[in-house]
Amino acid sequence: MKSLILSTCTRMLMPLILILSVFVFWRGHNEPGGGFIGGLLAATAFALVEKAEGLEAAKRALRFRPQSIAAFGLGCALVSGVWGGLQYGYFLKGVWPFITIDAEGNKHGLPFGSIFLFDLGVYFVVLGTVCGILFALEDVVSREADVEED
Repeated sequence: MKSLILSTCTRMLMPLILILSVFVFWRGHNEPGGGFIGGLLAATAFALVEKAEGLEAAKRALRFRPQSIAAFGLGCALVSGVWGGLQYGYFLKGVWPFITIDAEGNKHGLPFGSIFLFDLGVYFVVLGTVCGILFALEDVVSREADVEED
């Protein structure tokens, strides 16, 4: 059963939820939040599309298979761990290269490091895993509904 109100609200809410998801992810880099909560929020946006428009619309909105998204996240986390291992000899050791260093040796700029990359990996693993589970459950429910109709 499709609802015009839910479909209309979903078209407005999905981009807002995804923006909030990225904000929470970015904020969690240095404060509470991060990849896990951001990934859950992003998955919520796609779950809303699934309920409003159906499974195929949610898969089209996600653009990639959930398993591929989760695998990309695992790859990010692995690269993060290896980066620390190569630089300091410890797997998952935090590496913080700075963009600019002045003549006196002071570090300036945005600290984009291995911890951020690990958090990004967590974001994608959570997004891919939750969407994969939701899509699989919806697929089972729709198949059972088709069997009951016959």
